[in-house]
Amino acid sequence: MGATAVDAGRLTAPAYALHLLDDLGAAPLRAPACGDEHPALGWARSGLMVLTGTADGAPQHCPAPLTTCADGALAALASLAPPGAFDDLRGSQLLAERAAIAGYSRRGTISPGGACHLLDTIDGAIALNLARDDDWSLLPAWLETDVAAEWASVSAAVRGRTMHDCVERGRVLGLAVAPVAPPLSKQLPWPWLQNSLYPPAERGEREFNAKPRVLDLSSLWAGPLCSHLLQRCGADVVKLESTQRPDGARHGPPAFFDLLNTGKRSVALDFATAEGRARLRALIDRADIVIEASRPRALRQLGIDAEQVLREQPQLTWISLTGYGRAEPQAQWIAYGDDAGVAAGLSYLMRVTTGSTVFVGDAIADPLAGLHAALAGWASWQAGGGALISIALVDVVRHCLGFEAPTHLDGWRQRAADWRAVAAEEPVRAPVARTPSGSAPALGADTAAVFADWGIAC
Repeated sequence: MGATAVDAGRLTAPAYALHLLDDLGAAPLRAPACGDEHPALGWARSGLMVLTGTADGAPQHCPAPLTTCADGALAALASLAPPGAFDDLRGSQLLAERAAIAGYSRRGTISPGGACHLLDTIDGAIALNLARDDDWSLLPAWLETDVAAEWASVSAAVRGRTMHDCVERGRVLGLAVAPVAPPLSKQLPWPWLQNSLYPPAERGEREFNAKPRVLDLSSLWAGPLCSHLLQRCGADVVKLESTQRPDGARHGPPAFFDLLNTGKRSVALDFATAEGRARLRALIDRADIVIEASRPRALRQLGIDAEQVLREQPQLTWISLTGYGRAEPQAQWIAYGDDAGVAAGLSYLMRVTTGSTVFVGDAIADPLAGLHAALAGWASWQAGGGALISIALVDVVRHCLGFEAPTHLDGWRQRAADWRAVAAEEPVRAPVARTPSGSAPALGADTAAVFADWGIAC
């Protein structure tokens, strides 16, 4: 049980919070306040254990300290935020909220949400996420054969191909596909962000609780969670959507959309028009923090280049959420929360420690990335801005996996056994979600008001 004692002493949320603040060079206003719950207990209590394992088997432990890292990230943010901003919330609570609202359960090789499957290949396995309806139309080109629009046919076709071929061809075509790969070695800590600094402008003296303007161009989970947390810090958050392609989460469980977006103001623009693109740039010009989750080329096609914007607005904090980062060729790769967790090594780790290759939680990379992004964005704004913060979903999960990690697979197996022993008598709790405080605004409901408030001529 020696490893358990080490885990209990070092794998704590306060230690992770201080680790993140040190990475950011941020001086907290107060010491990070959070418990030192053992990761195994946090896993059983968070609802994630219920979501992990085969449908007809027992809930499974994951020996990665994901709940500890979530609690630590939120505690680090709370240490920089106005007092009381997060007294009623824990980071680990955020990881299973969508599943609680949607009624998801564990499904083994199928993600709780159903869009991502683990598929065997000739020499390994992959995660394929068909989150968009038009993804199915790409399958014949990907597999170089006609394939029925059903998972059984896709699985049969993939079994005749190599893992490398499936991943490489899928990424070129714009599919969210990832190998079931082992966690990276802990010889070097894996960075959870890439922070490109620009000379900050003089902002003068400023009251701590001044409200930064946050322009959120993101959708689904990670970005909206980031802006939701910034809103709780006191930010004025404007949710900007395309009239042609609104946030897809609007078509999901209403309670989940309300949970993340109540209290934000909604602006809708037609990016296909010159007027819409000009208004987009005008909003960016007046923002303190921009959050976006697009591949860099998508915004450049709208005339928005993040690096150039920061040269012109060096007081701005720009948060770029991607699957694999902004460097080429990874900038072109698509990822969502479930397949990003697989790419980071979670499903491989489950195979090593339980014998079953299964998904871990529900789109786990999304809430983890959203938590880390909110911390980095708020710290940057407090420091005066001037930063392009690139946060990749895969990188955040890899970083959490690497926090005080074993250095070899036998170490992971030993940790898994120790953690199961620690939590042997702990009741396994179902996912629980907060109740939304109200309803999110209708698409574009606040467009005119925001433009008037931000001093932009309509």
